[in-house]
Amino acid sequence: MAWTREEMAARAAKELKDGFYVNLGIGIPTLVSNYIPEGMTVALQSENGMMGMGPFPYEGEEDPDLINAGKQTVTELPITSYFSSADSFAMIRGGHIDLSILGAMQVAQNGDLANWMIPGKMVKGMGGAMDLVAGVKKVVVVMEHEAKGESKLLKQCNLPLTGAGVVDMVITDLGVFAIDRSGKAPMKLIELATGVTLDEIKAKTDAEYVVAL
Repeated sequence: MAWTREEMAARAAKELKDGFYVNLGIGIPTLVSNYIPEGMTVALQSENGMMGMGPFPYEGEEDPDLINAGKQTVTELPITSYFSSADSFAMIRGGHIDLSILGAMQVAQNGDLANWMIPGKMVKGMGGAMDLVAGVKKVVVVMEHEAKGESKLLKQCNLPLTGAGVVDMVITDLGVFAIDRSGKAPMKLIELATGVTLDEIKAKTDAEYVVAL
């Protein structure tokens, strides 16, 4: 059985470390905040100018001024701080964010990432992903393994790139892959989702990889 969205988020949360400054992308990555281990201190940063985001509010307690990058309402904590978008991107571009967890449309075996547009489709903008993948110390992608029956893990991306050689780890509903973005080592399958077989991974993956379970 493939992992659910919640199980994928829980697996991604294992990449958190105490004291980390973390940026969570929209979609499945936002769920990671629900799985921060008890006793661990992690500061969640949003590129729209908030550091130290709290959990989602209870119904009726929403503050429309407190939103994450995906425009979802969030809450503040005693440690929360606010700043301009310019300062936020200075943190990102300056290498001060330890980990970015984000979604993707495609990831190539060498760590190339495509997650901001599909040609011919209207897009609101590129968002902060291009800055995040260039400035953050570690990039983890959380995504479904396939889209409409086609693999999203490819030998080479065919959508416009967000960044070249920027992804360190991919967590899909079928398993976990580690990528050496220097290109010196092949992509490695390091973990299988419960009940998923190596044959299923092989059948649904276009990218080349080695098994390192």
